[in-house]
Amino acid sequence: MSTATAAFKPKVWVPGDWNAFFGFGTNILVNLLTLTALMRYVLKLPDDLIFGRILPATGLMLFLSTVYYAWLAYKLAQKTGRSDVCALPSGISVPHMFVVVFVIMMPIAASAGDPIKGWEAGLTWVFVQSFVLMVGGFVAPWIKKITPRAALLGALAGVSIAFISLRPALDMYMDPVIGIVCFAILLASWFGGVRYFKGIPAGLVAIAVGSAIAWGGLALGYNFGGMSIAKLGDSFASFGFSFPLPVFGHVFGGFEYLGVILVTAIPFGIYDLVEAMDNVESAEAGGDHYPTTRVLTADGVVSLIGCLLGNPFINAVYIGHPGWKAIGGRIGYSAATGVMVLVLSWFGILALMMALIPVVAISPILLYIGMLIGAQAFQETPKSHAPAVILSLIPQVAGWGKLMIDNALGAAGTNAATVGIDKLAGMGVLYHGLELLGGGAILGSLILAAIAACIIDRAFAKAAGFAIAGAVLTFFGFMHSEAIGVMKTPLVALSYLGVAGVLYGCARYALPMAFKPRPQDAVPGGEAAL
Repeated sequence: MSTATAAFKPKVWVPGDWNAFFGFGTNILVNLLTLTALMRYVLKLPDDLIFGRILPATGLMLFLSTVYYAWLAYKLAQKTGRSDVCALPSGISVPHMFVVVFVIMMPIAASAGDPIKGWEAGLTWVFVQSFVLMVGGFVAPWIKKITPRAALLGALAGVSIAFISLRPALDMYMDPVIGIVCFAILLASWFGGVRYFKGIPAGLVAIAVGSAIAWGGLALGYNFGGMSIAKLGDSFASFGFSFPLPVFGHVFGGFEYLGVILVTAIPFGIYDLVEAMDNVESAEAGGDHYPTTRVLTADGVVSLIGCLLGNPFINAVYIGHPGWKAIGGRIGYSAATGVMVLVLSWFGILALMMALIPVVAISPILLYIGMLIGAQAFQETPKSHAPAVILSLIPQVAGWGKLMIDNALGAAGTNAATVGIDKLAGMGVLYHGLELLGGGAILGSLILAAIAACIIDRAFAKAAGFAIAGAVLTFFGFMHSEAIGVMKTPLVALSYLGVAGVLYGCARYALPMAFKPRPQDAVPGGEAAL
């Protein structure tokens, strides 16, 4: 480090941090409101437990995480002498939020006849995952080094399309007067460069306009955004200061369900490793290089602290770094979000926020972030790897499709097995195919895209190595399966070994080519042969 760089004092707050704060802060707020609703209305946990223990612990965990990543960004800016370093976003892992509620906490609470038992099982689930993250942090950099960027960013793009962009897009069109108008406000500023009155951040403008439409419509007799005076009045009952306290007994009380917990905790711990690598890779593509081991270790440590205080949700580095950086976010937005969450969770203000702001006014922000992440997979990888990126999207879409079918059948009081897999296939619904392709989708996306990218580069031996990794992961149920275990989908594992054999043969015997053909060169007329 040069003397000039050592003397550089990065600015903790710049004007662009306001934009990122309102965007990222509302993202975190939506997740907190969602998990609060899950705990109150799905798990039926008592309000004194939710607002007195769980949310204060969640708030402290998020505060520690966001402040740490702000500090990491400060050190990176100081080390490089750059003023454009953006902190990694972090928060509750959204996929895990639903998994721990519907796969762990709800079934155990129902079988025990006690929602507290479900909460304890959730604490143990996070306890196990925390150590998976901390240990895995030392392996992840090596995986990141050998994996093509198209595979890492492509897997992330699949998540952004299926599980970040689609839900808010659907919400917007179900309540278009608020959703679509707010989306236009954001796009005009964040893509079109429009500056609003006195530089007010576009995220705040969108929330203010959406709330004004909702409450103004209510005054005129129209119910936009589901607002209600009665809900607003009831929200004040949750006010009060609560400080998180240790709940060691409850954490270890969940160990009686350890067998059930390990089935999901280990594969989702691996999911976290891959997702964190993807997100660090995304930040690096945006110009900010963060050490993967420190990121994963930090997620594990703060998650462990949170669960020991009563929080049953895992912390994770979020996707979205390029989006927050693009709208001016640097260091301060991350720490400011942590302070905001601490205040909201410790003083019981979340219920009031749930009653004041229509969620559909926030949904466009999530769609915007999903758009940026999906675009980055194409913009920050070689053009020749575009087919690999497309391939990486397909397992995530399959996983999303299966989830929609399961939810629809569940609402009808049945499931795919009861209806009949063959009967569904006869109607064009290839449920078993969605189940196989969408199982362990994040790993499936990464392996398929890595194989494709290596083939495009004619690195056949390396592609064969990824195929063997796919066979091993599939054999033990981490990919193409709903649960870990030996020989869950043996034919798929065998198929990957067959792929490895073909690719190894190509590595040994394929003749070198003088040029790399483009798809449009495959046949006369510029159309690729099928």
